[in-house]
Amino acid sequence: MLKKTLFFATTAWVLAAGPAAAQAQLQPQPQTLSDPAAAFGARESVQSISLSPDGRTIAYVAPTTGQGSALYLAPVDGGQASQAVIHSGNSQQISACDFVSNRRLVCNLFGMSQLGTTLVSISRVVAVNADGSNVKVLGERDRIDQMYARLYSGSVIDFLPGSQDHVLMTQTFIPESGDAGPTRLNRTREGLGVVRVNTNDLRNTIVEQPHINNVNYLTDGRGQVRLRATRGTRGATGMDSPVIEFQYRPANGGDWAPLGRYDTLARTGIYPAAVDPTLNVAYVFQRGANGRDALYRMSLDGSGRQEVVVQNETVDVDSLLRIGRGNRVVGASYANERREGVYFDAELQRIAAMFRRAQPNLPQVHFADASEDESRLLIWAGSDNDPGRYFIYDKAARNLTEIMLARPQLENVTLATVRPVTYRASDGTQIPGYLTLPPGVENARGLPAIVMPHGGPGARDEWGFDWLSQYFAHRGYAVLQPNFRGSSGYGDAWFMDNGFRSWRTAIGDVSDAGRWLVSEGIADPAKLAIVGWSYGGYAALQAGVIDPNLYKAVVAIAPVTDLAIARDEWRNFSSAANMRDYFGEGPHIQQGSPAQNAAAIRVPVLMFHGDNDRNVGVRQSRVMDERLRGAGGRSELVVFPGLDHQIDDSTARATMLRRADEFLRGALGIR
Repeated sequence: MLKKTLFFATTAWVLAAGPAAAQAQLQPQPQTLSDPAAAFGARESVQSISLSPDGRTIAYVAPTTGQGSALYLAPVDGGQASQAVIHSGNSQQISACDFVSNRRLVCNLFGMSQLGTTLVSISRVVAVNADGSNVKVLGERDRIDQMYARLYSGSVIDFLPGSQDHVLMTQTFIPESGDAGPTRLNRTREGLGVVRVNTNDLRNTIVEQPHINNVNYLTDGRGQVRLRATRGTRGATGMDSPVIEFQYRPANGGDWAPLGRYDTLARTGIYPAAVDPTLNVAYVFQRGANGRDALYRMSLDGSGRQEVVVQNETVDVDSLLRIGRGNRVVGASYANERREGVYFDAELQRIAAMFRRAQPNLPQVHFADASEDESRLLIWAGSDNDPGRYFIYDKAARNLTEIMLARPQLENVTLATVRPVTYRASDGTQIPGYLTLPPGVENARGLPAIVMPHGGPGARDEWGFDWLSQYFAHRGYAVLQPNFRGSSGYGDAWFMDNGFRSWRTAIGDVSDAGRWLVSEGIADPAKLAIVGWSYGGYAALQAGVIDPNLYKAVVAIAPVTDLAIARDEWRNFSSAANMRDYFGEGPHIQQGSPAQNAAAIRVPVLMFHGDNDRNVGVRQSRVMDERLRGAGGRSELVVFPGLDHQIDDSTARATMLRRADEFLRGALGIR
C-alpha cells in the first residue's frame, strides 16, 4: 500500500464565547517559491473529505500522479499515518468518498470513454472496506446483450443512519435484447429506480420501480423516498423536454402527487433541493417577485402552502447549508460581495461565530461533515489569501484542532488580497467584480494587467481564493474578474438570454472591464491582456474580435470558439434539442463566433485544451488555431493528451501557467 502523511497541524484552540478565544500563535516566516507555476498549479490536496459516524476517522481523496487520485484514511486523534485504500488512474478518477459505517465506504468514480465517434462520461459507485478489502461495484451489472451502454450507474441518495453497511441508491436499469443464457430470464426493467443495497454482498431490494422518464429522487434523510423528478420527451422526436416535473409522496406513504415543475431553458418554476421530515416540507428554490431566486418551504401534506425562508433583494439565494449523514438542512446562503450564510440551527450559528472570533483571518466557514451524533464537526475555513484548512471541533471538550491544509505548497507564501469593486459599463450599468493586486501592492499604478472573465456563462465569480488569479498576481499582474451581464446569481434581468445569445452585452461588459483598469490608472494600456477558461476563453477571443486594439494578448483555455460547432457537439445526445434552443438560431451564431471572425483579431493568441474534453471539444481550439493562422494571425495551441475540461493534472497545470506567463511577458514586453 502507498503511504501518505496527513498535513497535521500542531495547534489546538479552545472555542469560547469571549473575544480572547484563541491562544497566541507564532507568526510563520514568509516562504519564497522556487517554482511558482508548480506550487499554484498543484491540484488541491483534499478533493473530498468525510468524517466517520463515530467521529474518530477521516477519509479523504487526494491527487496522485497525472489525473489519478487515491482514498486515504487517518485517525483524527493521531496514530499511524494513513494508507491508500483504492487508487484511480488516468482512465478513471475518484470524485468523492463517504462513510457508510465506521468500517465501510462508498466512492464515486468517473471517467471519459469513446463510444463510436462520440466522447462520453461514465460514472460508477464502488464500496470498499476501510482496509481496502471487499471492493464491490454497486448498481446493476453490465451484460453483453443489454440494449445500450450504461453511462450512469446511479448514486447514493440516503446513507440510512443506524443501518450498518446499507444505502439507498438510484440505479439505472437497462433491458436486454436477447437471451441472457439458458438459466436466466431477460431483464426487462428500464429507467431510473431506487434500490436498498447491502454494500457488503450486493443483495438489494427495489424500493422505487424504474421508469424511463425518471431522472432523480430525494429522500428525507431517514430512509423514506419523498420526492421524484421526471422528464418527458419532445413528442415523437425522443429528445428531452426542457421541463422537469416534480411529485411528492405523503409522509405516511401512498401514491405520488404533483408538486410543481421547472423549465430548464426559461429557468422558471420550482426546483426542490431537500426534504425536512420533522416539518414535513420540501425546501425549493423559486424566483421571487424581485426576479431573484429565493428559498421556500413547501408543505408536503396536500395543502400547497408555501413560505419564504431566505431571500435577498440583490442576489439569488442559491445554496443549502447541510450537515451530517442525514444531510440535515441547517441553513442557506447567497453571495453578495462575499458569501453569506443564514443558519436555521442556532447552535451551528453560534459555533460559526465563535470560530470566526478564534480565527479572524479565516472568515469563510463551512461545516463539511459531522459524526452521526454531531458531537464532532469537520470544518473547512479559508479566505481570499488562504486556500483553506480543515479542523475538527469537539463540542464536549470545546476543542478545535487543525488537521489538514488544502494547499500545503502555498503555506506561508504571501498571497494577494481580493477586493470587491464595481465599474461603469458603456451604458451606465454598474458591473460588480473582484480586483486582485500583486501581494503588498495597495495603490497600483501602470501595472501589467489581466481581465479574467469566468466560465459558464451561467456562473459567477465570488470572493475567495482562486489559484489562477493568485498565480498571475504573484507574478506581478493586476487581475480583474468581472461578473458581466449574462452571469448567474444576480437575478433574471442580469442573466438575460444567457451569455451566448446575449453575447454583445456580455462581451461589452468584459471589454469595459479592461477600459476601467486603464482609466483608473491601474493598468498600463500597452500591457493589458485577457485570460479566460471555457466561456471565459470564448469571451477573451470574442473581445479580441470586437475590440481588436484594447487587449494586447489573449490566452484562452478550453474555449468555445464557434457557436454552431458547440451546438453540433450535442447531436448524439437526448439533450440536443435543448442545447439547440440554448444557443439559438440567427445572425448571432456567425457574429458571435470568434472562429468565424478570426481575421479581426490582431494580437497574439495562446490556447490550451485537453483532447478528452466532453464539455467543450478540442475541435473548437483546433478550428480557431487554423482560422487564425489562415488569416495571418499569431496563434499557438497546446493540446494536453488524455485530459478533460478541467485539465486535472498538476504537471499539465504547471506547464500551462508557466507558458502563459512567458507568452504574456513576451507579448506585453515585460522583462
